[in-house]
Amino acid sequence: MDMQEVLAQVSRDNVRLVRFLYCDHANVVRGKAAHASGLADFLESGIGLTVAMQAFTLTEHLASGTHLGPVGEIRLMPDARTFTVLPYAQREARLLCDMYTLDGQPWELCPRTFLSEMIDRAGEQGLRVDAAFEYEFYLARQTDDGRFLPADDSLCFSSDGMDRQAAVIGAIVDALDQQDLQPRQYYPELGPGQQELSILHAPILQAADRQIAVRETVRAVALQHGLVASFAPKPFENQAGSGCHVHMSLWNGDHNVMYDRAGQLGLSALGRSFVAGILTHLPALLALTCPSVNSYLRLAPNMWSSAYTCWGPDNREAAVRVASPFRGRVEASTNIEIKAVDGSANPYLALGAIVAAGLDGVKRHLDPGEPLTTNPHDLDEAEREERGIRRFPTTLAEALTELEQDQLLLDALGDERAHEFIAVRRAEWSDLGRATIAQQIAAHFRRY
Repeated sequence: MDMQEVLAQVSRDNVRLVRFLYCDHANVVRGKAAHASGLADFLESGIGLTVAMQAFTLTEHLASGTHLGPVGEIRLMPDARTFTVLPYAQREARLLCDMYTLDGQPWELCPRTFLSEMIDRAGEQGLRVDAAFEYEFYLARQTDDGRFLPADDSLCFSSDGMDRQAAVIGAIVDALDQQDLQPRQYYPELGPGQQELSILHAPILQAADRQIAVRETVRAVALQHGLVASFAPKPFENQAGSGCHVHMSLWNGDHNVMYDRAGQLGLSALGRSFVAGILTHLPALLALTCPSVNSYLRLAPNMWSSAYTCWGPDNREAAVRVASPFRGRVEASTNIEIKAVDGSANPYLALGAIVAAGLDGVKRHLDPGEPLTTNPHDLDEAEREERGIRRFPTTLAEALTELEQDQLLLDALGDERAHEFIAVRRAEWSDLGRATIAQQIAAHFRRY
């Protein structure tokens, strides 16, 4: 779709407002809406935005230490390919945007541009990266005193849970279908009121765009049913956490280069090196894939969320799981799952950083060692050390320190993007790192 086709569809569907959306360093989806009468101008020139918005925190203030302030503006430039009429907002549509400087150059702090840069880096090696997210979230009700309670007390995978939330889940799936987001599976998850959706894999930029669209859709439809949908990593202290796991595969044309029938677990040497790169950089990578204070309530041993830098076949305690392929479609379905990703992560930054780490492993021919077929927490410290298995950072502050020491990821991000991202997340740690768990959860629940 091009800009003229956008204008034609706006007219044909009687769209009144078009949301120009972006995702900031705190993974808050923000934007401005253009009225249809002025849309042609905004499609051509973009919508103005103060540069300071990329220094805003989850707690809604400018991060201390930022280089951004009240002076300066960029433009939100829409990608016409992302145009979608919103089934949950009457006479409204959505465009996802890149950030450009006033002289028409990509802005160095644009997360979507960062992912595009990593796509180009993979392309230089003849690789296309496909990805898909698994979306875990809670449906909750807000009480008169402002507390949130799970919408039901159903059990994991239970048909009872499907029945209890059939109306809202049905409306969500309908809305996803109407946006051609290709839902694949749905089921009640482990926690009461917790749900999981999966969406068909896509080229990695489209996968990130879909992550934004799915979150927007689920939250909006839930509100229409009197519920709050939270993608926060740990929205209830004593219940299961929610991940946003990433499945990833590498392609050259129609060939899945991650697959080798003769390779261990069906992985090629390139696939193994890609896994090794992720594991090597994982302590720092967490600052981008699990970047909230709330994330570290989830990342604990025996929570099936991963807590150690290890990999293995269908190992739900491993950071990287080699997923079982589908019978009859083994090459096509060979992929790895990165479990240490959650709903507080900006999808463009998270996916781009994973690609940068994996490509470093490919470049250096790293090897991940023997896959682990046991719970890494059950190994003693000496065994983990012998295997090179590290415990994750246990706080956001520790993960940010790891990122500050990882030159590969810093170079991939670029100096200014790294500075501003770290400033935002450091500010959130300053605001919430020493708050009570209840206060931490309350700050994240509605934001994600």
